[in-house]
Amino acid sequence: MNLQQLRIVRETVRRQFNLTEVANALFTAQSGVSKHIKDLEDELGVELFTRRGKRLLGLTAPGRELLPIVERLLLDLQNIKRLGEQFAQQDTGHLAIATTHTQARYALPPVVTRFKSHFPRVHLELHQCGPGEIVERLRSGEADIGIATEALADEPDLVSFPFYEWRHALIVPEGHPLTAAGPPTLEAIAEYPLITYHPGYTGRARIDAAFARAGLVPEIVMSALDADVIKAYVELGLGVGLIAAMAWHPARDAGLRLIELPDLFETNTARLGLRRGRYLRDYALSFIRACAPELTADRIREAVFPKTAV
Repeated sequence: MNLQQLRIVRETVRRQFNLTEVANALFTAQSGVSKHIKDLEDELGVELFTRRGKRLLGLTAPGRELLPIVERLLLDLQNIKRLGEQFAQQDTGHLAIATTHTQARYALPPVVTRFKSHFPRVHLELHQCGPGEIVERLRSGEADIGIATEALADEPDLVSFPFYEWRHALIVPEGHPLTAAGPPTLEAIAEYPLITYHPGYTGRARIDAAFARAGLVPEIVMSALDADVIKAYVELGLGVGLIAAMAWHPARDAGLRLIELPDLFETNTARLGLRRGRYLRDYALSFIRACAPELTADRIREAVFPKTAV
């Protein structure tokens, strides 16, 4: 048994049992991938994959039992490397953050600025993607930290902490009828074409839930992944917009009005997500604490590496 065999097992599952893609991902030949799998099965005395001819279809029962062990072993191998780097190159390295456009554009700039002033030799990489992809990047090790409102709190193999709370607000063109009276009701908003976030992004589920509780079905004429697109089409007069309130800036968005809606939609919580069991360099802990100063390094480590009863 060797590490390459374990990597192939993990990558085969990640690549939906497509051995051509496994070989490309691991920079090896497909014939070598097949041989490593067969050698490991022969050594263990069980088949790990179900087959149709030479094609792999899925995991057998032993394969399903083996996979989490393989994941832990390879994760700990990465942890050993990170531990060595922590003491050999304390202020040098790489930090990958997977986050949504809203967080990258509006919440993280001051955090990134402070972080880079303290760790100028750390290469910081921001991956902008949807909540589901953020979860997968954390699992695969492509991201050290994930930041999003959705998904992160629901995964047992992840640890998450609150970052900040935020609310949705209404944006309309200057002079719009909804600016003439007091705070609008859901019924008043539903009278106009609505532009807001794509399902699964930036609290969209809470928007849908609020209208549903009120027995309303708004005419959503457009959905987008980020607030900048929503604002652009509101400016064009295609409808009114529901965005995260922090995405509006009075100087940059001079042609629009923001209307706070404190009582119409539930509060959202942006969260910081980490892979359970993944060793974090000190500078990664510093980034997390720049987002959530109430967290201590010990509390973060204890959550990522929970103590088990003896």
